[in-house]
Amino acid sequence: MAEILSQEEIDALLSAISTGEVAPEEVKEESKQPRIKKYDFRRPDKFSKDQLRTIQMVHDTYARLLSSSLSAFLRTIVEAEVVGVDQLTYDEFIRSLPTPSATFISTIEPLEGNVIFGLDMPLSFSIIDRLLGGQGGGQIRERELTDIEQTVLVRILRRLYGGFKEAWKNVVELEPSLERLEMNPQFVQIVPPGDMVVLNTLELQIDDARGMLNICLPYTTLEPILSKLSAHYWFAGSKPDSQPENIQNLARRIQQTVVPVSAVMGRATLSVGEVLDLGVGDVIPLRGQGKGLVELQVGSHVKFVGHPGYVGRHMGVQISQALDEATEGVETDEPTADPGGN
Repeated sequence: MAEILSQEEIDALLSAISTGEVAPEEVKEESKQPRIKKYDFRRPDKFSKDQLRTIQMVHDTYARLLSSSLSAFLRTIVEAEVVGVDQLTYDEFIRSLPTPSATFISTIEPLEGNVIFGLDMPLSFSIIDRLLGGQGGGQIRERELTDIEQTVLVRILRRLYGGFKEAWKNVVELEPSLERLEMNPQFVQIVPPGDMVVLNTLELQIDDARGMLNICLPYTTLEPILSKLSAHYWFAGSKPDSQPENIQNLARRIQQTVVPVSAVMGRATLSVGEVLDLGVGDVIPLRGQGKGLVELQVGSHVKFVGHPGYVGRHMGVQISQALDEATEGVETDEPTADPGGN
């Protein structure tokens, strides 16, 4: 398949041809040459393109969940975006992390092995500052976190793990948990250096602080669920489940839903001029059901009519009729106000 150029590359190529920097003959000659893709046998591709696309879709969902969750938790706008999903060796990943860096070694049961959540220091200090009552800004120091700061930062893991679990549930039910926190990534060795991992990089912005959240998933950890890492499986899992037990759970939740119910004695429609002319002692005739009946409004719809009265010391309404869909919300012409008090 021929390589597709971006609009910027096309503009640059046309500009180079028009200025004479590149001759059209050279472009034609280069396009005829066979394209060879380099392959390194020391780091074979373990994940297919379809699997990487599925992992990116999962973490796109994770980024959206993380934005809303952290925004509510930190009481400020948090933006999260997936900027890369790549496969590389574990040694390359560790060498790419700055020192110090908040590195959370985690487990994701029922999968075996460990995964890494790495948080850049600017984000770590911003989160700590907000959790301690600050504005999330201040000077960012290039130092390791103190024991107290590490304890405060661990509180954010509940949000990181919650969104991660929710994003992956269409593929597999995971239960992340923290094993330990390291400040020097060079001391973290969860798999051999040459093993392949998939690195998910999310860019987070919290107020003026911007940094990366790196999620490292080793191949050996994901190997049992590789067959599920396909777009078809992920989309199938995202469809609503119509199993009988799920329908029963949904019906039970609906029955427990609280809705407002109000008794309406009557209604009237007034013009703005009539409202401005109202004074003390004026009477506003109300349109009601007649015969001493009142309307029972459930949410925004009138569902019943009944007689007002008392139940012990409390006022109440005895339902006398249930309105069907044909008669719900049917209203007649409403009387206007009588500012004269008649």
